Amino acid sequence: MSRTLIAGFGNTLRGDDGFGVEVVRRLGDKGVATHGVDLMEVGTAGIRLAQELLTPCDLLIIADAMNRGGEPGTVYVLEVDFVEQVERVDMHVAIPSHALSVAQALNVLPPRVILVGCEPMQVDEMTCDLTGELTPPVRAAVDVAVQHIHRLLAGGPSAATVP
Repeated sequence: MSRTLIAGFGNTLRGDDGFGVEVVRRLGDKGVATHGVDLMEVGTAGIRLAQELLTPCDLLIIADAMNRGGEPGTVYVLEVDFVEQVERVDMHVAIPSHALSVAQALNVLPPRVILVGCEPMQVDEMTCDLTGELTPPVRAAVDVAVQHIHRLLAGGPSAATVP
């Protein structure tokens, strides 16, 4: 039996950084968590993802804020072809690359990993206010990301950029 894990990264107290967690919550509200699809709020505890991957899955979809220099609210869907080994992983830093590096070292990295990211309006998480609220473009991007994930679950294409 195949298993898909959808994991949301981010700190919901730091505005747009909470994008990934909000995507997973919205998917839960829409009943996506069914037999074969599991939802996980990773939040800021990246090691939890590596631990969850000890139970094998065929597809891992990670939702997270992703600063790539685009317009705020731009949604990116990227297939991960290569995971760079991080020499020293700080699991207190909740970024997907660290969790994926640990999963690879444990030999539990799924065969397919897809990132669904959103360009944040607030870029520097150390200076953004503790609002608990997404900015309007990122809030709108949550629905776009959810639509992309629905397409991925239905076997649709994996790479896209949507402004």
